[in-house]
Amino acid sequence: MADNLERHIYEGWRVKDYIEDLTPMFNMIMNKQSWMSPFKTKKEITDWCKDTQSHYKKAIPEVNNHFCKLAGL
Repeated sequence: MADNLERHIYEGWRVKDYIEDLTPMFNMIMNKQSWMSPFKTKKEITDWCKDTQSHYKKAIPEVNNHFCKLAGL
């Protein structure tokens, strides 16, 4: 995997911590178990990640790429 999951982002949070934190919500959305519709574009995923991730409200490319791959985008 080319992504650096250990890269430090913010106050002890690494890429993999953000992925682990967002994964349950992402799965609920994609499995239609949320009020949100499943993601259809990379921009939707990027915007959702920025809005939802803890402490850091900027795009994290590795996090966005991870969820885009899971969504098949």
